[in-house]
Amino acid sequence: MKSATPKVLHGIGGRSLVGHAIVGARGLDPEHLVVVVRHERDLVAAHVQEVDPEALIADQDEIPGTGRAVQCAMEVADAAAQSRAVADLDGPAPLGGSGAGLEGPVVIVAGDVPLLDTGTLAALLEAHVEDGNAVTVLTTVVPDPTGYGRIVREDGTGDVVGIVEQKDATTEQALIDEINSSVYVMDAAVLRDALGRLGRDNAQGEVYLTDVIAIAREAGQHVRAVIAEDSLLVEGVNDRVQLATLGAELNRRILTEWMRAGVTVVDPATTWVDADVELAPDVTLLPGTQLHGATQVGAGSTIGPETTLRDVQVGENASVVRTHGSESQIGDGASVGPFAYLRPGAILRAKGKIGTFVEVKNSEIGERSKVPHLSYIGDATIGHDSNVGAASVTVNYDGVHKHRTVIGSHARTGADNMFVAPVTVGDGAYSGAGTVLRRDVPPGALAVSQGNQRNIEGWVVSRRPGTAAAEAAAAASATEELSPQARAERERGATS
Repeated sequence: MKSATPKVLHGIGGRSLVGHAIVGARGLDPEHLVVVVRHERDLVAAHVQEVDPEALIADQDEIPGTGRAVQCAMEVADAAAQSRAVADLDGPAPLGGSGAGLEGPVVIVAGDVPLLDTGTLAALLEAHVEDGNAVTVLTTVVPDPTGYGRIVREDGTGDVVGIVEQKDATTEQALIDEINSSVYVMDAAVLRDALGRLGRDNAQGEVYLTDVIAIAREAGQHVRAVIAEDSLLVEGVNDRVQLATLGAELNRRILTEWMRAGVTVVDPATTWVDADVELAPDVTLLPGTQLHGATQVGAGSTIGPETTLRDVQVGENASVVRTHGSESQIGDGASVGPFAYLRPGAILRAKGKIGTFVEVKNSEIGERSKVPHLSYIGDATIGHDSNVGAASVTVNYDGVHKHRTVIGSHARTGADNMFVAPVTVGDGAYSGAGTVLRRDVPPGALAVSQGNQRNIEGWVVSRRPGTAAAEAAAAASATEELSPQARAERERGATS
């Protein structure tokens, strides 16, 4: 990947590669889920615990190979199974321990195959159990098998004889187009026995998990394969080109699923929806929309165009246009945008409005209340049915602490107001344009902070002679009939 980030932590569709693997495996409801870590162990392990706190971590040592990885995983799983068995006993544990450990089928999944889903794994597991196999391999057929392990089958029965890696393949074996996906189901007892007999006698000097197949065959046990007709389900990621390719394919599949569930996607080519997003029927996604994380959109709402939402809850019949939002809530029938910015903690209640060039952070705007234009609302609470005038700012930070602004219900605040927090504007209160509110406003009061307007007549002509403005003013004055009061004002201005 040519990256400081471990490969399995690169992401598509709102999840890391290993996150996709964990979600797919967890869907089988396994008794134990073990993730093997090695490269950048601490980073990967910490991420795994965030994705699935119940997952067990197995550390692979310096011995390379998939076989060694599964050995390490089995040690952890066996220990967990023994601990569970002891915990389930009514009395003390018997002498000699509680048994060998894990029993039944073991599903093994690669950590860099993001499109593999629970349904495919469930079908593989079902085939394994029904056929009574020792090992069942998930395979697929590809036009160019270069770099993959080849599936060698037995003539007549079609059973799997072995899996041959690229560097170990003969010329004839290299022509096989059925490949190993690195996804298996193996009986725990068979796997445990075979792992104890694996060696490193191969071109790579690694402990190959695929050698389990030959060991099981020698014991007269069944090894069979299930072919995934959709080869993309088992395609891995080894560079950023493949990451982007599978990311686009995953997005296409997600959008297809939502459209078939009743969502309108006007332009799938420019619309991106993460795997954990939830959309109700009759949602419309306009071009340039990106929905990330745990975003939820209610029925009848329209999102876009050119809108990015991450972890945002949108109610029913809402409109969100050209907006960037994160960790926010938008109520039923509410309107946001265009060119709005919702920062974490922004809450807009039902039928409210956040308008053009408005930024909201850690604030609640009540039902039917509006902040229509050119404003910043931070650390504030606004009641219902209020209107905040254009170009208003909640001055919430004093350089050390954040303070809160409270505006009541049915309030009407003027344009270009500065709310110097902490400050409270009561229910039904008004404020004049340009007011700086430093003190609380009682309910029903009018707040103003300016003095009377003063016009200095003739100032432009006298102070900016020769400018276009002075010439226009002089021309207008020549034809203007002035009142005695205006004439006096002008004379005073000319001598100021």
